[in-house]
Amino acid sequence: MIGIYLSGTGNTKHCVQKLVNLLDKNATAIPIENSDAITLLSQHDFIILGYPVQFSNTPVMVRDFINNNADLWNSKKVLCVATMGLFSGDGAGCSARVLKKCGAKIVGGLHIRMPDAVCDVKMLKKTITKNKEIIKRADLKIEKWATKIQNGIYPKDGLYFYDRIAGCICQRFWFREKTKNYSDKLKISNNCIGCGLCAKQCPMGNIVLKNNKAIAGGRCTMCYRCISLCPKQAITLLGNTVIEQCRFNKYKNE
Repeated sequence: MIGIYLSGTGNTKHCVQKLVNLLDKNATAIPIENSDAITLLSQHDFIILGYPVQFSNTPVMVRDFINNNADLWNSKKVLCVATMGLFSGDGAGCSARVLKKCGAKIVGGLHIRMPDAVCDVKMLKKTITKNKEIIKRADLKIEKWATKIQNGIYPKDGLYFYDRIAGCICQRFWFREKTKNYSDKLKISNNCIGCGLCAKQCPMGNIVLKNNKAIAGGRCTMCYRCISLCPKQAITLLGNTVIEQCRFNKYKNE
């Protein structure tokens, strides 16, 4: 077993690592951008693939990872884990359909509500206390399903036809242009001090330093990692002002 995940603010990392550890203490989970991800994918038969849902869709980076390694998925058992701030629809189903075309066997889908990760939009922001409660419920759900999976029972979140209809009608149809390709809308203000943290952390390598200032390219996968970490709140994507730098570590229960 291996866990592979895309995680911008730490939500999906926590969920995948927790689930993998509960199922097999000797197994590991690694970020999708890790240079060993492809090798480990080829060496394991059971994959837990995790990612944050974006407008009821799979992030482009995750879709590309699947398609660019299509031959490696053949006959693999895959559990799709989708994290979300509010609504997912068929968040797990989106990647499941792509994986099936590569010959993977989808054993299940798990949707986990986590604290909102969109740092520059006010709509879904909650108090730290509320976010702690959300994480507590998420942990209980992961623990419940870990026990069931060990008994051969898998969750089926987002895998049914009505989930697909809900995801399409409620979000994907209306926001399809935002998730069709990588985004070129990442904005970096003059508040940037050229510390290089964003360039170092970007899973896509989409940010570079030039003349002591961060410069964004056109291949943002909208994970919000750079925005949540920037010490000067100089980066935005969907909004124009950072409302809150959302990080899992701010809300986790000790």
